[in-house]
Amino acid sequence: MKKSLVIGLDIGTTSAKAVVFDLKGKLIAETEEMITTYYLKTGWVEQNPQEVENACRLAMKNVIQKVNVEQYELLATGISCAMHSLICMDENLEPLSDMLIWSDGRSSEQAERLIDTTKGKEIYSTTGTPIHPMTPLMKLVWMRENNYEAYEKAAYFMTFKEYLLQKWFGNCAIDYSMASSTGLMNVKTLDWDEEALSLAGIKREQLSKIVPPTEIFTNITEEVANETGISKQMPFVIGAADGQLANLGSGATSPGEVNVSVGTSGAIRQFINGAPANEEMETFTYAFSEDTSIIGGPTNNGGIALQWFKDVIEFKGTHDELLAGAEAIEPGSEGIIFLPYINGERAPLWNQRAKGNFYGLSIGHKKDHLARAVLEGITFNIYQISQSLEKMAGAPKKISVNGGLSKSRLWVQIMADVFGSDIHISDTHHNAAWGAAWTALVGINEAASFNAIKENLPAEEVIHPNMEHHEIYSTVFERYEKIAKDLSIYFT
Repeated sequence: MKKSLVIGLDIGTTSAKAVVFDLKGKLIAETEEMITTYYLKTGWVEQNPQEVENACRLAMKNVIQKVNVEQYELLATGISCAMHSLICMDENLEPLSDMLIWSDGRSSEQAERLIDTTKGKEIYSTTGTPIHPMTPLMKLVWMRENNYEAYEKAAYFMTFKEYLLQKWFGNCAIDYSMASSTGLMNVKTLDWDEEALSLAGIKREQLSKIVPPTEIFTNITEEVANETGISKQMPFVIGAADGQLANLGSGATSPGEVNVSVGTSGAIRQFINGAPANEEMETFTYAFSEDTSIIGGPTNNGGIALQWFKDVIEFKGTHDELLAGAEAIEPGSEGIIFLPYINGERAPLWNQRAKGNFYGLSIGHKKDHLARAVLEGITFNIYQISQSLEKMAGAPKKISVNGGLSKSRLWVQIMADVFGSDIHISDTHHNAAWGAAWTALVGINEAASFNAIKENLPAEEVIHPNMEHHEIYSTVFERYEKIAKDLSIYFT
């Protein structure tokens, strides 16, 4: 009898990953295809949607070739996708523009103008999405105000996941969480919001149908089936955004269970019943299912800050080699505080003009001090966001981490020490892919519920905090917050 397997297709900013799991979450096979990002001018950040689709095809093809189809049965594929992308499409559903991704900041002026107005606060309250250049809403406002040719000619507007589904299945649909993250959906009615559409200058007919995360697509095109080896009968389940699925894949599905994802960027999130909005506009509320949402805050500056530092000092070794000496440096990096805003910032500042800074440098500091300060700065930023979450949902009961930076034992220990809490790490580091795969199993009735994933998780390692270090970090964090606030007047 064939053993049943499931695939998670995880489409991120830097790569497309196809990951095969057994039904208990054990990793069977994985492939990764890199995605090119184009920086056209300051603040303009795009990807080519056809190149991203090709990466998805190749990832699926390669992972299927790794599985012995005579021995295993592939039940379904679930899709995880990065949020906030936008493509202008013509009447034939062909792209008129490249894809503006989350880090595109060309609409900074429009966001700054709107954020503190009555209309801005009303739209945030209704959509749960912060007013920020990351969102398709603000990208559309910029396009409207600047007579962007692709916008003016567009018949439809899509995120990348919609583009992929249209190319592979000839069907345009968007799940609750991807729709929610556009800033165009009413988080309480799960329908497109007329006030947001009016601000963007578009009509609901130009957008896809909003569906639950368990929506199933079948009968993939002959071209994609032949190229990838995917069976035309394999069901694809639409899934959700990568953040929601990272929480799901780590088992952080109940109130008080927090997941921290840190790859190129980062975020801290937790599920909550209903769709509450943060009055101070510090966090997001994105719908997941009919009755649950995920609240949290994203940072632009996760692993990208460490990579930036590595590039600046022209360090030719690996990241592990870069950090090898930082472990010997005492908590607090002997007085250095790093503001990690090298790529602008989303939560907790929501200021795309924010700038990074090393504060407290002296002649005795070396590379290892700076490297540790970078890790501490990334962690302080996440900790600051977590305090906003606590205002809405209380103190966390369990914290799990995933993403590329979670492979650094030093960083995870710093995280445990800053938070003063145990940190749980999955063996696979593929939480979003497993969340997508589990959603597929729920969609095809092979799994009873989303919460049932708790009984089907890869093994976890628990990193315990050093409470003496926690006391030190509590004092350093107070300085971090004050310095960040004092320097914010220079973010222009």
